[in-house]
Amino acid sequence: MDQWAVVCEGTSACVGTTLPSSIGKGAGRIVTLSNLYSMPIPAMEEGQELNKWEGYVNWRNKPAMRDQHGGMLAASFVLVVEILENLAFLANASNLVLYLSKFMHYTPSSSANIVTNFMGTAFLLAVLGGFLSDAFFTTYRLYLTSAAIEFMGLLILTVQAHTPSLKPPICASASTEIQCDKVNRQKAAMLFTGLYLVALGVGGIKGSLPPHGAEQFDDTTPQGRKQRSSFFNYYVFSLSCGALIAVTFVVWIEDNKGWQWGFGVATAAILASIPVFLLGSPIYRTKIPAGSPITTMFKVLIAAVCNNCKSKNPSNAVMGMKTSPSSYTTETGEEGNATKVKVPSQTLTEDLEFLNKAVTEKTVSPMLQCTVKQVEEVKVVLKIIPVFMCTIMLNCCLAQLSTFSIQQAATMNTKIGSLKVPPASLPVFPVIFVMLIAPTYNHVVIPFARKVTKTEMGITHLQRIGTGLILSIIAMAVAAVVELKRKKVAIESGLLNSAEPLPITFLWIALQYLFLGSADLFTLAGMMDFFFTEAPKSMRSLATSLSWVSLSMGYYFSSVLISTVNNITSIFRHTPWLSGSNLNHYHLERFYWLMCILSSLNFFHYLFWANRYKYRTESTAD
Repeated sequence: MDQWAVVCEGTSACVGTTLPSSIGKGAGRIVTLSNLYSMPIPAMEEGQELNKWEGYVNWRNKPAMRDQHGGMLAASFVLVVEILENLAFLANASNLVLYLSKFMHYTPSSSANIVTNFMGTAFLLAVLGGFLSDAFFTTYRLYLTSAAIEFMGLLILTVQAHTPSLKPPICASASTEIQCDKVNRQKAAMLFTGLYLVALGVGGIKGSLPPHGAEQFDDTTPQGRKQRSSFFNYYVFSLSCGALIAVTFVVWIEDNKGWQWGFGVATAAILASIPVFLLGSPIYRTKIPAGSPITTMFKVLIAAVCNNCKSKNPSNAVMGMKTSPSSYTTETGEEGNATKVKVPSQTLTEDLEFLNKAVTEKTVSPMLQCTVKQVEEVKVVLKIIPVFMCTIMLNCCLAQLSTFSIQQAATMNTKIGSLKVPPASLPVFPVIFVMLIAPTYNHVVIPFARKVTKTEMGITHLQRIGTGLILSIIAMAVAAVVELKRKKVAIESGLLNSAEPLPITFLWIALQYLFLGSADLFTLAGMMDFFFTEAPKSMRSLATSLSWVSLSMGYYFSSVLISTVNNITSIFRHTPWLSGSNLNHYHLERFYWLMCILSSLNFFHYLFWANRYKYRTESTAD
């Protein structure tokens, strides 16, 4: 193939012109633009180059192609896998508090803390999964490894539930005053080994599966960004589908056939998810790991601190970089893509000006030499952290659905007509509501909002998150009122010290589930889309995992809050608010009112940061 060199006619003749990659290489003929189009162009090589997804590979580590990899079909395999994975996780998490109290003989408050610590650890480990996806492994490989680890944990729990000698002796008592023998150390070690292997596997899956699905879309086009937003909505929909099967079919099996069968179904579900995931291998595109994003963050922060300490030295001035008040825009396009995108700014912004000193002519060490791009990417991450912090309180409220709400329902009449409903099936109400509202939101609300606001997003990520925070405040107020009603019935019926069901339907508890389920829909999908969209490409898996870390911190905060409330109230009263084996003696309504107040204060804190946040994508051209 001939090689060509090009001479542009005039000062602006070549502006905006895209030339074949081979032109201008080597010694060849000299041509001008006037006769350029009569020259032979290596169309095949150029077409192949344009057809590549730059920075992405297929499952065989070969370059991913635009006409073969990615898209909604590839993402649909992720959605099906999430149904199976969430079924395996929630089948046990939703009912685990009753397994621990009835079969392992822990007190209600201890059972609640074990569950919140377990779920908190599972979601916290998602940040490890996100970090490994960005730095060392692909999201494809990390999912397969994590699914195998979760399978091992569920297998251990299944064996323990099936073998009587691995559990404490059965203790059947009609009175809540009699204490049963707790599980001993060896059996407890087996229990916690299984639980935390599951937590490790779930963390890896939560940190790799959502970004793997989101990576299938082209974020350089409006259509690709809209499809990615829809993906996150349907990801929450898939979570709900798995949860629906878990809290109905699997919970019924656990309560009526035995926990060994419930754990067995969960084990089979996570095992089945692996071949389903592998079916999509030929059409997946996977981002190439770009090294540790945390290393970059620490390098910028350390360089900024060191250089600010030496700021009086003139030789340490920022190297010729001007600051710009406009939002920094990182690259959103791939090399060779004809889509019009804004070129990354080469100036430092005025936001978080302290970090600008990381870019200097002379640094303390060559290892601390930072680029403008690295500094601005770290700024983006630091600016989304306050939003992340404000979502922790909402997830602390959600933690009550897996603990005290289940225990409340267990003391009430769980019959609907002649059908006896397991208390752990209560989440079926918000799950069904989410499954109805998610498609409606995606196909009705968002298109209408786009027409009204004439924006690509319609409803912003921060508006969605704020809506969820408001709903959580309402949910806690409703929960407090319902608990007052439940205790009033217990006193009036003379069943305050009895283990018999109270003459009040458990459907009252469903009210708080509806509000918190709606809050979860708005906030979780909004957080995942927000963190993935706003974060730099090299940190997207890690940033998306912040959605799960928020859940983790919420569960941990719930445990801390319970312990703190008990410690403080025990000083002024002989009996703490949340202590003992009888839930009827708890002051759970006061605890819910406290959470309502804390959620309200948290919402005002959120408004402070949300009103000041500038979207990174606002300055990106369509």
